[in-house]
Amino acid sequence: MALRVVAALAVLVSAAVHLILYFDGMSNTDVGVPFMLNAVGGVVIAGLLVLWDHWVPAFLALGFGVSTLGAFILSTTVGLLGVHEQWVGGYVWTAAISEAVAIVCGGLLLLRANPLRSARQGQHGEPVGSSHLHR
Repeated sequence: MALRVVAALAVLVSAAVHLILYFDGMSNTDVGVPFMLNAVGGVVIAGLLVLWDHWVPAFLALGFGVSTLGAFILSTTVGLLGVHEQWVGGYVWTAAISEAVAIVCGGLLLLRANPLRSARQGQHGEPVGSSHLHR
């Protein structure tokens, strides 16, 4: 459960930074809507991580971190939706570090859950389609 809480906090920190930046002027740019969606999505994912013991929230945390950090890296290299950012400032580093933590924690949670193994196994840990009669 501790890893889920760390992942949830990491996603929430990134969401909070995006919400602060949204109200600090990003709402008037082309990335305003994505910033607000990031804030709302982060809160939802954090809640799912804490309340639902399943692999899906871990997958969402991983995807949130990858997509959000990836979008920022794009904005610092080639630009994104007309925005050209730099690796400068407390908000930038806070969000980037929290997104990296979300990636690591989401990945570790997924490895623990191993959803592919779960999908291939029946209720009692047997491969799907196996029969008790053939033992």
